[in-house]
Amino acid sequence: MEIEIYADVVCPWCWIGKRRLEQALERYDGEVTVRFRPFQLDPTPVTEPKPLIEALGAKFGGRDQAEGMAAHVTQVAKGAGIEMHFDRAVAANTFEAHRLVRFATERGRAAELVERLYRAHFQDGIDVGSTDALVKLAAEVGLDETEARDYLESNLGRREVAADLSEAHQLGVSSVPTFVLAGKYAVTGAQEPETLLAALHEVAQREASA
Repeated sequence: MEIEIYADVVCPWCWIGKRRLEQALERYDGEVTVRFRPFQLDPTPVTEPKPLIEALGAKFGGRDQAEGMAAHVTQVAKGAGIEMHFDRAVAANTFEAHRLVRFATERGRAAELVERLYRAHFQDGIDVGSTDALVKLAAEVGLDETEARDYLESNLGRREVAADLSEAHQLGVSSVPTFVLAGKYAVTGAQEPETLLAALHEVAQREASA
């Protein structure tokens, strides 16, 4: 079964959802392949790096509101075994990061890169909209640093990622994470591992009897 994950690498619930899916897959004995699909929470250009809390405050009614949201999701993440530091995170446009994920997918390193991008954003305070930063992260997960830089500094993958983002909206993906199982069954949100495991079993049964 193919599992497509529509997500953004600056989405905390997407990281939680990814981790919960991994926990579900540890208890699932069927064959699966996971494919990462791009989605942008905010496609607006980010002209200069600024603290994420500041950016969230401007969008969601002030710093206190943003800090409250961050505290809540940090607590939920802890339950999934993830440590988040919103006070370090930097607001970023993720189009280039999604291009790099495409580059990594073609070389069999997507899962490692996606996990590293989440850690870079939510733990290390790295600007995942920066080409220099992305190239270093690519090297950390075993990708060729020169190839990664050449790719990001070219137009390769740009049209494809834009098409994928457009397709996500055409499919009706409006919130992330969204998991699409076997190409036709959607599960939305950072569901608990038990819920995801039940969905996997149900889809496997439906596909077997189709």
